[in-house]
Amino acid sequence: MPKRVSPQEAKGLIDQGWVYVDVRTPEEYAAGHPAGAYNVPLGPELVGAIESLFPARDAKIVVGCQAGGRSLRALGLLEAAGYTHVVDQRAGWGGNATEPGWSASGLPAETAAQPGHSWREIAAKRG
Repeated sequence: MPKRVSPQEAKGLIDQGWVYVDVRTPEEYAAGHPAGAYNVPLGPELVGAIESLFPARDAKIVVGCQAGGRSLRALGLLEAAGYTHVVDQRAGWGGNATEPGWSASGLPAETAAQPGHSWREIAAKRG
């Protein structure tokens, strides 16, 4: 069964050295995302991009999206690819009917990508 965590639990994992991967579109990511998040949109390049960023299958990764649906699918793809420490941040950035997301929880956020964290840069590195 996939491990799902609240936005606050995700922040605690990040504070312990886990990385946050936002699987929303570049446009959604640019409008606001968890501070320090990588942007790797859910799609056919997801697993390959994650492998290029985090080649170790025991990399500690939190995946998140807008409301929790895309990130749950991303978690399944990464687990199928052999990643063993992946958790889904339920409620995503924007929240859902039962839980506020990262943004509404008042957790650290930014609109600019840190160097090497935008999808444009990640995709360009992969060629």
